[in-house]
Formats: sequence, structure tokens, C-alpha cells
Amino acid sequence: MSDQAGPSSPTLSLPAALADSGQYGAASAQQDASSLPASSLPGSTASPHRSYGALAPPVSGSRRPYRSDISQGYTPQRGRRLSLPGNSGFTGADSEAMSDDGGTEHNNTFVWGTNLVIADIQNRIRRFMRSFTQQGSSEALYTTLIKQAVDDEEVFLNINLMHMYEYDRELYGQLIAYPGEVIPLLDNEARYIAADLLGEELPEDKMLTVRPFNLKEHKVIRDLNPEDMNKLISVSGMVTRSSSIIPDPRSGLFRCAACGEEVLNYLQAGAIEEPGKCPNAMCGKTMTMQLMHNLSEYNNKQLIKMQENPNAIPEGETPHSVTLFAHDHLVDMAKPGDRITLTGIYKVEGMRVNPRIRMLKSVYKTFIDAIHISRDERSKMFTVKPDDSMADGLSQETQQESEEPAFQLGTESKEQLETKEAELQELGADPDIYDKLTASIAPSIWQLDDVKKGILCQLFGGTTKEWSGGRVRGELNVLLVGDPGVSKSQLLSYVHKLAPRGIYTSGRGSSAVGLTAYVSKDPETREMVLESGALVLSDQGICCIDEFDKMSDNARSMLHEVMEQQTVSVAKAGIIATLNARTSVLACANPVGSRYNPRISVIDNIQLPPSLMSRFDLIYLVLDKINDSTDRKLARHLIALFYDNPPENAQAVIPLEKLRDFIAFARARCQPELTDEAGQDLVNAYQTMRHQGIGRNCITATPRQLESMIRLSEALARMRLSPIVERHDVAEAVRLMKVGPA
Repeated sequence: MSDQAGPSSPTLSLPAALADSGQYGAASAQQDASSLPASSLPGSTASPHRSYGALAPPVSGSRRPYRSDISQGYTPQRGRRLSLPGNSGFTGADSEAMSDDGGTEHNNTFVWGTNLVIADIQNRIRRFMRSFTQQGSSEALYTTLIKQAVDDEEVFLNINLMHMYEYDRELYGQLIAYPGEVIPLLDNEARYIAADLLGEELPEDKMLTVRPFNLKEHKVIRDLNPEDMNKLISVSGMVTRSSSIIPDPRSGLFRCAACGEEVLNYLQAGAIEEPGKCPNAMCGKTMTMQLMHNLSEYNNKQLIKMQENPNAIPEGETPHSVTLFAHDHLVDMAKPGDRITLTGIYKVEGMRVNPRIRMLKSVYKTFIDAIHISRDERSKMFTVKPDDSMADGLSQETQQESEEPAFQLGTESKEQLETKEAELQELGADPDIYDKLTASIAPSIWQLDDVKKGILCQLFGGTTKEWSGGRVRGELNVLLVGDPGVSKSQLLSYVHKLAPRGIYTSGRGSSAVGLTAYVSKDPETREMVLESGALVLSDQGICCIDEFDKMSDNARSMLHEVMEQQTVSVAKAGIIATLNARTSVLACANPVGSRYNPRISVIDNIQLPPSLMSRFDLIYLVLDKINDSTDRKLARHLIALFYDNPPENAQAVIPLEKLRDFIAFARARCQPELTDEAGQDLVNAYQTMRHQGIGRNCITATPRQLESMIRLSEALARMRLSPIVERHDVAEAVRLMKVGPA
């Protein structure tokens, strides 16, 4: 296409032709229409070849506050609008659209390079947010959520884009293609609705920020390509590293060293312009303006590294990673080890050949500016808000988790959450809940009920206790030892899928630093950084270790501190740190010689150091015994799994999603306490276990086993949502302790 407009092109006189995306104010450049290429006129399909004007942030007190998650690194072509005079003779698609208040502020404003009218987008957003209702409800969903957010003094509003797709697919497509222009309009409409509900405008520090999520199309990190640049995308992965908070400058205050004159400059196109001359006419000196750091404005910013989920990597491939930037309220939302679904804008920026040279490399660096971060629903198992009445008995780490809202879902109202909690309360009140939960754990695996009960106790866990003298962990560690082919690895795979967070690793493929932490050099800053290993990434989750017997002694020795103190101490390359590793360990191993030898003792069959074995709360011996009756039942069960309709005993009594929610609810809302009767039963059981070794002159129980019985009793009480530990909980805990190595 020629750079000259065709004969049918209107003659435009643009005194202020370009406007930005609505959050920066009008562009300052003035251009004559004859200097614009035809491809830049509204309605053209080609992209503009150049940009005009500069981006200017709003003045203080503006109704459209600066959003660093949209503005940073945004290309000028997509970050601006084109305003045409009313008598220009050009009419774009839906250019007759008027705002409800009769105003014509954006009636002739187009998204740059397109024929999309801002007024039309505004009207579509207004209709969606004020009219969309869910099935079975007559109230507008987002009006209700805005009122709830204002009452709770929240500053963000989650919008489910599947609702927008159902209501207005064209608006959904415009948001995906031009998030920098449409998201500020969503912010404005949310604030207008909030102002209508309150009767006054919200303060600037409490203005609502819209965070869209749940796109129709979810991408894989390795499939991101140039077509996705500057578009809204959704990707999933696991966070591997998060940096400390970075102060991101929003504005800079410059003061003249000679006369004290002050100038406030805002961030423009990724940089703050430094005045070269004092603006005071009485002074006018050059090179005297100094930046006042303490008087400038900054936003919170955090760099996050995310890689593909381990179970989603194609065979024979290595995991791909991507760099994220979280801003403001999204800072510290995702921690290493979290599996998250990210909604953000895919952006690019040039890389300099040398930091002191402005020449750029031909290959650009890509990153994602996060708009919404949703942790995988499994990650919420340990982060549901406890009751206020129980907060006094919790450890400090549990109280920190309690600051997060209960069931952090996107667009569920309080009524829906209360209904969900009532269902879980009813499930916990079922007298057969213990048997139903056992039948719901790995239903495809035949029998092994005691093993499933032990794993169930590990999922529910005990209560972590802290006092001035120390700390007692609440996580349980379980070891499965048995012959080959008894479904040990299948149980580990199921728990890894059910558990909130954690890593599945093999003993032969794990090293000491791979399990704990290692030091590497950051490719960008060239500084030494600490990378988390499998146990640290499994913090507040479950680390599943297969082939535990084949792990090297060096790697196995690193588990001693983790399994009791639940920390990892690192002193490498000048970095001295203590990392949290509050994880439960579920390990499986084969006996010596790969098969259990009944001629020697259990200890000789396992051959693990006593110091490590004492750290396991439950040790199960799973043997493959020959029995015609059980072999026939097992064979029938396995064959029935290959039918189209599996038998009832191979189906979970409680669905997997509901089981996750119930475990989350129990861990957060139930902190059982020991009664005097239960405490006395624990003392008697511990004395009995100690007396068993008197005749053989050996120690059969240590105080660690007493703590294990307490944790098991608390986990059993949690399954019933009981606030106290009863005597039958202690009896079942003692039975589980004895049935393991027997």
C-alpha cells in the first residue's frame, strides 16, 4: 500500500490527533492528516508504520490511576487512540454509539490502527457489567460483587471472561486483542458502579482494579509465538523462583540545586525524562536538577520465573520457562512451588548489546505482565482461612495463611461460599465419614485399606505447635516398603495428583542439592542466586519420593533436617540462608534384594539408618503373598477396570474435587485439642510400647513415636471436623502405628 492516502481518504485536520488508552491523558503531538500513511487510518487492516506523540501519565487525583501492569513496555502502536473531529466525514463501525449520559467524549475516538470505536466498547462493557446474571439468579452478578468488594474494602474485582464470552463474544474478542485499551474501560465502569452504589466517588487509594481471568483458550508456554504479542493470554505452570520486591518508579521529583525549584516528571515510554535546565526564569541554570528519591513515587514490582508443569512436558523434551512481572497487589501472590494459572499481556522488549551502548540485539526478550494470578485449586488446600476463634492456638505460619480469603475463587459470592461450607459441614457430620474417605483414596487400587488410612491421615495432618522453647511439626511422614508390583508407585502418583503442591521425584534421579537448594548464576544480572530444590518447592505440600532405597547416602542424609526441623540450611557461594521446607514426605522403597526375605528381621530387610526411620510416623510393610482367594479377587478387580463401566468398588464415594475441598476445609477450620482422657490413653500407649523392648534389651519407642500418635489422633479428629480428640481417635492412631511394621 502506498504511503499516500487514496482519493477517497478524508482530509483531516488533527489538532490533537492522538490520544492514549485512556489512562494517560491526551497525547501532545500534533500532526496533519496528509502526513499520516493510509494504513494508519481507521478501518485499515494494516498496522501503522510509525507512532506519534508521547504517553503522559495522569495528574494526581485523576479518576484513572496509573496501572503499571498494563503500561510498562507497551508498544506505542497499540497504546494510543486516534481522535477524529466530528465533521471529518469519516464514520467507522458503530460510530453512532453514544454514552448513556449523552456525552460525546469518545464518540469519535478509535483504537489506533482499527475501526473500533471507544464509545461502542464502553456501551458493551456497561451492558455486560450491569446486566449479566447467572442462571437461577435475578441480580446482576458483577454489581453484587462490586458492592461486596466495596463493603470488604477490597481494591480489585475478578471478572470471569467465560461470562463475557457467553454474553458478548465481540467484546470478548476486543478484550483479547486490545487489553491495554479495554481493561482501563473496565476499571472505569467498575468505579462508576461503585460510585453509584455509595453515592460518592471512591478515594483514590480504594479505587477498584479489574482483573480478568479464565480465558476460553489456555496456551502452553512452549506454544507462545509472535502472534500473541500485546494480547491477553492465559498460561499455566509452576513457579520456580520469585525475586524480592523491586521499586518500580512511577514519577520522579527533580529539584534544582541552585534555587530549589521542583519539577515532577512522570514515567513516559519506559523512562523518566530528566530536565536539562532549571525551569525557573530567575535561575535558568543547566545541569543542576537532581532527582529526589525520597519524594518520588514507586510501584511494587516482582520478577517471577515460571516453567511448565512437570506432568505436562512432552516426552523427550526439557521444560520451557517464561519470565513474569507481578505488580502492586499481585506481588507475593505466587511463591516457589505454586502451580498457577496466569492471565497477562505478552510483551517484548529489546536487549542492549552492551549496557553502555544503545544498540539493540536483533533477538528481543519476551515477558508477561501479570493481570491475574490464580493458584491451582489444589494449592488452596493449605491456605483456606481459619475461624477467628481458633486463631489463638495456631502457629505463626498458619496465622499468616489465615490472612488470605477463604476458598480463593474468582467470582463466587458470599452466599455461594456459605452454601459450599454448609455442604462440607454436613459431610463431616456423617458417622461413616472415615470409611467413605478411605474408599475415596485411590479407589482403583484393591484393598490396602490400612495403608490408605495412613495416607489419609497424612493428607489431613496434625496441628503445628510453637512456643518459646521450640516447635513441633504437624506434618506426617509415611514410608511404604514392599515387594515389586504391590501398587506403591500408583499410590504415590494418586497422592501427588490430590495433594495441593509438591514434587514427585525418584531416588536414583535425585541429588542432595536437587532435593534442597543450589546456587546458580542469573543469566541477566550475572549475580549468584539461590534456586529451590524439590523439598523447598514442596513447602506446605507433600514430596513424593519413589525408589527411596536407591537414593544415595549423601542425598538421604539431607532429609534428616527436613523431616524433623522442616528447614534447609544453606551456606554456599557467600549465601547463608535457612529455607522453610514444611513438607510431608511420602516415600516408597523395596527391601534389600528387591523382595522381602522372611528369614531375616524387618530392620535387616529395610536397612535404613535408625535416625532416619525414627522420623517416619508410619512405616508400612506391603507384601505380595500367595493366596488363591485374594489372587482371584485381585485379578477380577484389575480386569474389571478395563471395562467401559468400572465396578462400584473402583469408583470414589466422594468425588476428587469435593475431597480436595473437604481436606482444605478441615485443615483450615478444625484445630482439635487433646482431652484429659485422650491424653491419659496416649501416655498408657506410650508406656506399653516402651515396655515391649525391656525383655529384648532394646528401645522400641522414642518420644518421636509419642508425637506421631498425637499427630495421628489430631488427623483422625479433623476427618470428623471435631474440635477435640476423643479416646477412639487415640485407639485408632495406636492401631495404625502397630499395623505398619507388623
